[in-house]
Amino acid sequence: MNDLRTVSTERPASTANGILMLLVGLALTILGPVWIVQNPDSVLNIIGGVTTITVGLFLMCGLYSLQPNEGAAILLFGDYRGTDRATGLRWVLPWYTRKKISLRARNVTSDTLKVNDRRGSPVEIAANVVWRVEDSAQALFDVDDYQAFVNIQIETGLRDIASHYAYDHGEQEEGAETELTLRADAEEVAEKLQIELANRVRVAGVAIDEARLAHLAYAPEIAGAMLRRQQAEAILAARRLIVRGAVSMVESALSDLSDRKVVELDEERKASMVSNLLVVLCADREAQPVVNTGTLYG
Repeated sequence: MNDLRTVSTERPASTANGILMLLVGLALTILGPVWIVQNPDSVLNIIGGVTTITVGLFLMCGLYSLQPNEGAAILLFGDYRGTDRATGLRWVLPWYTRKKISLRARNVTSDTLKVNDRRGSPVEIAANVVWRVEDSAQALFDVDDYQAFVNIQIETGLRDIASHYAYDHGEQEEGAETELTLRADAEEVAEKLQIELANRVRVAGVAIDEARLAHLAYAPEIAGAMLRRQQAEAILAARRLIVRGAVSMVESALSDLSDRKVVELDEERKASMVSNLLVVLCADREAQPVVNTGTLYG
């Protein structure tokens, strides 16, 4: 199916300085009564004075003002003639229509959405997006309501990004490449979100200046289970660190004993010493020493 939609492009409008036209309009509206008062019995003076006043008021109908970072699309009977971005008092022929549009940066925080991440776990997510109108013609004429369009695309893009990443790292095989996650790689995910949104809203002449995750959490129905899982992973990680350190300490102790020739240990005594040291170093509670009054073998 062919796309018959016309793509608009912003171009400068031909307008004039409004202060000059204001002075001309005021001069004409003042000159008209003066002309009539000079000879009120003259029909020609009356017609000329009324005409001068009418022209002066007509000219002042074409005045409009623009603030910084504000534009006005100029239309002639529905035909786009350009956008005026010059600030201050401006003037255009009164039969031209002016549609003002804000070019300022806007800050939007999306609603908190409930989506499934890459592993299918329900998560709550929201984003903060800074955007602005870059092409006023596209914003006004290529979409029906550019503000509503941007809000919908933010929600759609956020859902799409969330579905491509897991909330957090899961159990991975050794040597496997570490995947990006929503929680641990927020900066990278934000960059992907900004690119995704920029592509989606380009048709509306909108630029995305920044996109950040404003809220991220597991959905309430699985939050408790995931908290216990994270606690278990933290305990396992701590245990691994403790065991790795204990093994290193035992290895160092055996090496020092051997180098200094404090005592000669056979394999059985080394095994017993390693066992005792690991119990002492890895135990949750303080070890209770047992005094051996005999020998190791009896």
